Amino acid sequence: MKIGLFGINSGICANPEVASRVARHAEAAGIESVWTGEHVVLPDPRQPPSPAAPDYAMLHPSTSLAFLAAVTERMKLGTGITLIAQRNPLVLAKEMASLDYVSHGRLILGIGAGYLYQEFDALGVPFRQRGARTDEAIQVLRTLWNDPNPSFSGRFWDFRNIQAMPRPVQDGGPPIVVGGTSEAALKRTAESCQGWYGFAMNVEQTREVLHRLHQYPGGSDLEVSVTPSMRLNPQLVQEFASIGVHRLVSLIPNEEMRILQLIDDLAPLAGE
Repeated sequence: MKIGLFGINSGICANPEVASRVARHAEAAGIESVWTGEHVVLPDPRQPPSPAAPDYAMLHPSTSLAFLAAVTERMKLGTGITLIAQRNPLVLAKEMASLDYVSHGRLILGIGAGYLYQEFDALGVPFRQRGARTDEAIQVLRTLWNDPNPSFSGRFWDFRNIQAMPRPVQDGGPPIVVGGTSEAALKRTAESCQGWYGFAMNVEQTREVLHRLHQYPGGSDLEVSVTPSMRLNPQLVQEFASIGVHRLVSLIPNEEMRILQLIDDLAPLAGE
């Protein structure tokens, strides 16, 4: 089992000195990856479905992970998740190719369509188009990362006679992992991406989603990552492994000493 940490860009880890100490300690302990969350803005005052208070600190994922790439050597760097429906995918392709390049090929690009309608409104992006924009953006990323002469003509984006260098270090570009449990998200995962990421889920919830995912062609040949809704222990790791989970990404607390202790507790579980 691969063991990761979620929240390396937010809360107390928005402090770069804390994030650096946490990442170095995690890498030394054998933790496989660190993961970011993303919200460009949060509603103020807080209102549903916002996940956090408006003053909750959250660094931009690629900025945080580029910083951590410079203080680590082997650890994978994951976005959990990047809201690509809100973004211009040409800019995102350059951003994430640059991150993969400076980290020597360590990026895992977790993506999602998004759910916080207030954020979409503030950004001027139609909330009802988020699924279609996500699907098209994936195609744009792949085109810019792989085609010798990138060109694209779609519903939202159209380009030709351009180049965006350097390309990602990883052949074909960073693996794309889809977050979400809707049928659209699972279909997107199986048809277009390399993995699925479930957030705040228990074993039974994960089992049910994987059953649905496996109904799609290619849905059983993907890397599965889950952030459990409970603290990890050896029995839980085995239960998740038995249903086909490859990586468990633990939530981290908002206190540095507790994070370091959590890492020490998780280290023996890596590779279980």
